[in-house]
Amino acid sequence: MNETIAKQMNDMYIHERTGSDESGDGSEGKPLKTLLEAMRRSAEEPFPTFYTIGDDNQWVVVSVSQIKKIKKIWIREKRKTEDKYQKDGEDEERRLKNIEDSKRVVIERDDTLPTAIAIKVRDCVSHRSSRVTLKGWCHRVRRQGKALMFVTLRDGTGFLQVVLTGRLCQTYAALTLQTESTVQVFGTLKETPDGKIASGGHELQCDYWELIGVAPAGGVDHVLNEESFIDVQLDQRHLMLRGKVLSKIMLFRSLVMQTFREHYLSRGYVEVTPPTLVQNQVEGGSTLFKFDYFGEEAYLTQSSQLYLETLLPSLGAVFCMSQSYRAEKTRTRRHLTEYTHIEAECPFISFDDLLDRLEDLLVDVCDRLLAHPLGKETINHFNPEFKPPRRPFKRMDYTEALDYLRDNGITKEDQTFYEFGDDIPEMPERKMTDKINEPIMLCRFPAELTSFYMPRCDDNPLLTESFDVLVPGVGEIVGGSMRAWEHKELMDNFDRKGMDPKDYYWYTDQRLYGSCP
Repeated sequence: MNETIAKQMNDMYIHERTGSDESGDGSEGKPLKTLLEAMRRSAEEPFPTFYTIGDDNQWVVVSVSQIKKIKKIWIREKRKTEDKYQKDGEDEERRLKNIEDSKRVVIERDDTLPTAIAIKVRDCVSHRSSRVTLKGWCHRVRRQGKALMFVTLRDGTGFLQVVLTGRLCQTYAALTLQTESTVQVFGTLKETPDGKIASGGHELQCDYWELIGVAPAGGVDHVLNEESFIDVQLDQRHLMLRGKVLSKIMLFRSLVMQTFREHYLSRGYVEVTPPTLVQNQVEGGSTLFKFDYFGEEAYLTQSSQLYLETLLPSLGAVFCMSQSYRAEKTRTRRHLTEYTHIEAECPFISFDDLLDRLEDLLVDVCDRLLAHPLGKETINHFNPEFKPPRRPFKRMDYTEALDYLRDNGITKEDQTFYEFGDDIPEMPERKMTDKINEPIMLCRFPAELTSFYMPRCDDNPLLTESFDVLVPGVGEIVGGSMRAWEHKELMDNFDRKGMDPKDYYWYTDQRLYGSCP
C-alpha cells in the first residue's frame, strides 16, 4: 500500500496472530501484524486510529502507552532514514564535485625516466626492477581514499597488480574507470613487499597511464555475475569468457589440442584438413544438419574418417582435429551440436594394433599434460584427485559386459537384464566402469548396433571389430573401429543398412585400388 493511501485512511487494523506486515494493507480484512509497521505505512503524524484485537476478540483502540512506546522506535528509524538520505545526498554532491575537480587534473609522461620496455604479463619476472609498459583490460579496480588505487590488469597471458598513487588516481579517467576498460600503464616492476600478496609475487608501481577504451558503468557485473541463471550466462558467453575460470579452461583446451598434435606428429602421423561440407552421411541420417548447396542437398560433417581413408595410400597414417556436427536437440554435457573431433586413420594394422595405439595415445597425452606447468596446475585445480591412466587397459568384450551387468544386478529401467543385441546406455556403462574403477576398452559390439564401415569379427560374424574407451567418473571418451577393407564385405554392409553405395563411389574405390586393413 502506498503512502498516499495510508494518509487517507482514518483507521488501521493490527492483528498479531493473523496479520501480515508483508501482504496486509491495514484494512479490517487484511490487517497488519505490528503497530510499528502501521506507523511506517502512515509515514507521518497525525496517525490514523489504530485498532487491535482485545481480550474479547473484538477490535479495540490501541492504548496510548503502547503508541508512545512504539512511536519512540518509529522516530529513531525515521531519523536514521533522514540522516541516511542527507548523507547520501552529501556523498553524491561530494562525488560530483570531485569529478568536476578531476577534469582539471592533468598528468604527463616524464621523459626523463628510462624508456619503458613493452612486455606482456608473462614476461614480468625477467623484467623486475625495470621500467616497463603493458596494455590490457582492467579485471579489478579498487580505490582507497583519494590518493591510492589498485588495478588488476589482464592481458591474456596473466594478471598484474598495478598501483596508482597521487595525481595518477585523481584524474577524471581514474575516478570513472570501470572494469573491462582498456589501459596502457607505465612503471617499474617491484617484488611484492613482505606480508602482501599479489599475482606473480610482484606489482607495477605506476608512474603514468592512459585510458584506451572505456567500459560502461559497472563493467561486466552490470550484465551478469556468478549467480546469474545459466541461460543468462550462455547468452553472455562472450563476456563470461573474460573470467578467470573460463579463460583458464580455454587455455587448457588449447594445451590439450597441442599435446594431441605433438603425440601424433611424434608417431609419424600427418595432419590434414578434411572437408566439413559433405554429401554423404557417416553416423546415420537422423543427426545430419542438411542445407542447400547451390541446388544440391549437402550436410555438415558428422565425421571426417571416410575422407581420412582416401589419404592413406599417399600419406600413410593421418589425423585431423576438425569440427563435427550432430543434429541432436539435447541439453546434456555429452551431446553437443558442434564439437572438436580428433580422428586418425592408420594403414596395415590389426585390431590389437589399434587398441595398443589408443592406449599409447591416451597415456602419452596425459603424461604430456602433467609435464606442462599449465596442464599440471589446471588439472590439480579442477580435479585434484586425478590419476593418469596406466597401461595395459582392461579389455572387455560386449558379451562379457552383459555378463558383468547381470552378475552385479545392473538392469534396464523395467528391471530386466540386458540381452545380446541391446545397446548398453550411458548410465549402466558408467555404473560398471565406476565399480571396476579403471579404464576399460569395451570391444566387439553386435553388427546390428554399428555403422556400415565396421568389419565383422573373423571368429564371430555377429560381432564387429569395434570399441569404446570408458573411464571412471566420466564414461565413454573414445569410440572407434577397424574398417571393412574387403570390397564385398563393404558392399554387403551397404545393402544390409539400406544405403545406396553409388553415393560413396569415391569411398568404395579405396577397396578396388589396392585395399588394406
